Amino acid sequence: MHVTEKKFSRFVSSDHPLPWLAPLLAMLVTFTIYPLIYNIWLSFHEYAPFKRRLEFVGWDNWSTLIGDDRFWASMGVTLLYFAVVLTIELILGLALALLLDSEDFGFGFLRGLLTMTLVVPPAITGMMFLLMEDPEFGVITYVLETLGILSSTQPILASPSTALMGVMLADIWQWTPFMVLIFIAGLRSLPQEPYEAAMLDGASGWQIFRRITLPLLSKVIAVAVLIRGIDLFRMFDYVFVMTSGGPGTATYTVSLYAWQQTFSFIKWGYGATISLVTLLVIIFIANLFIYLAKVRW
Repeated sequence: MHVTEKKFSRFVSSDHPLPWLAPLLAMLVTFTIYPLIYNIWLSFHEYAPFKRRLEFVGWDNWSTLIGDDRFWASMGVTLLYFAVVLTIELILGLALALLLDSEDFGFGFLRGLLTMTLVVPPAITGMMFLLMEDPEFGVITYVLETLGILSSTQPILASPSTALMGVMLADIWQWTPFMVLIFIAGLRSLPQEPYEAAMLDGASGWQIFRRITLPLLSKVIAVAVLIRGIDLFRMFDYVFVMTSGGPGTATYTVSLYAWQQTFSFIKWGYGATISLVTLLVIIFIANLFIYLAKVRW
């Protein structure tokens, strides 16, 4: 035993990378690789309720998915949600980051105040906006009606034309500060020499932003877009709390559809197939973005 402990102590204290990589590799296998392999295996099986077991069904789940109109409709809603929310959060986050990138009195407090939205659980945020968008006493509904933007006969979350935007408001309110914090960190890391040279040459603020700030922030923007984009594709909490996919299928996202198939209809194999297709779509869009944006890591 003493010899074994001595060898183990020498192995841990050596320069070999395995002792330090072992915990990470164990977590990677346990929480990433194994679930992925199991999900792939599950997509070729389906749970038989009467037999209380999984049965092999081959490619049936995949062929069913291809002809499932409800799935493609939910994918369309998810892509629309993804594009609109990501664009708004990107532009609004960058604008706020430029405004808050200052060491003047009070700006540090404002930057800290932004982080408060990030600690609120998404389900709670969804409930907050559900109440604020209530057609009878919601403050957002009252403001929109006062401004003449919304009619009192058109509830935000009960109308197919406005329900998805009502859900988007909750997401934008909660996660725009996340983009702000990433962009502020990126702005603080930029070198000052190009700005000093541009100011000496008489460049305007817009020219400095377009030709210096944006190119230097390209990698930071890419990271922020990838992180939020992946997170937006698995958005579930806001829709589940605020609309449950309604009215009709106006806010029916892929995550909600996969959850319904898996836990409401007990179609474990079909739910696994939906999640795998979603993963493939995310990988495709992420790599397409990296290619089109010419991001170099």
